[in-house]
Amino acid sequence: MAGVPESHTGWTFITSHARVLAAIADNPNIRIREIAAHCRLTERAVSRIISDLEQDGYLSHTREGRTNTYRIDPDKVLRHPAEAGLSVAALLSLLVQDESERTGAPAAAPERRLVDADA
Repeated sequence: MAGVPESHTGWTFITSHARVLAAIADNPNIRIREIAAHCRLTERAVSRIISDLEQDGYLSHTREGRTNTYRIDPDKVLRHPAEAGLSVAALLSLLVQDESERTGAPAAAPERRLVDADA
């Protein structure tokens, strides 16, 4: 099937939900197709993840024409008891910074990106 990323075998440190959230933090106007390509997921999987994140209050969106603009709640705490007290902002500061370093792009301050995502 065209457009479907290669499957990954084995485990990973970062969940697909965290990857999708980081992609949105990097670009609040990103399209589902772009998230899927970036995260190596199907568009259907990305849609389900966005739905999960919205349902639990980590993410919301507004529709502007044909474009969605996403807003992340940076103060929302992570779900697992082992991460009790850690905020989404703390997680994203690690993931977004890491992405910038991997691609060699100039790193914007993670806090600034979250503020931009809130606008």
